[in-house]
Amino acid sequence: QVQLVESGGGLVQAGGSLRLSCAASGRTFRGDAMGWFRQAPGKERECVAAIRWTGGSTSYADSVKGRFTISRDNAKKTIYLQMNSLKPEDTAVYYCAAESLALSTVAGSYAYWGQGTQVTVSS
Repeated sequence: QVQLVESGGGLVQAGGSLRLSCAASGRTFRGDAMGWFRQAPGKERECVAAIRWTGGSTSYADSVKGRFTISRDNAKKTIYLQMNSLKPEDTAVYYCAAESLALSTVAGSYAYWGQGTQVTVSS
């Protein structure tokens, strides 16, 4: 089993920044990629960013390119999402996901999910 614990969400004004963290624990990963997804009320869950443990390749949703940065600390088994220039439309519950075999933006590719952390951006 793999456990994921997210932290760092909160309330911020438009234009502000937040940094999300996702710490993984449990057995050794069988997949090489982790991702950040978000889901706003009434909308489908969407991938914000993904990263490979090996090599650090990344993928971003067009809506966050240039504003969000995903990174990882292999030794700590932790990934981060630095979110800058936040907009009200970034308001959502953000989820960490683990164990995709490859870099993927598809939710079904990931085997484990965190409990989610709320990000609210006020205008």
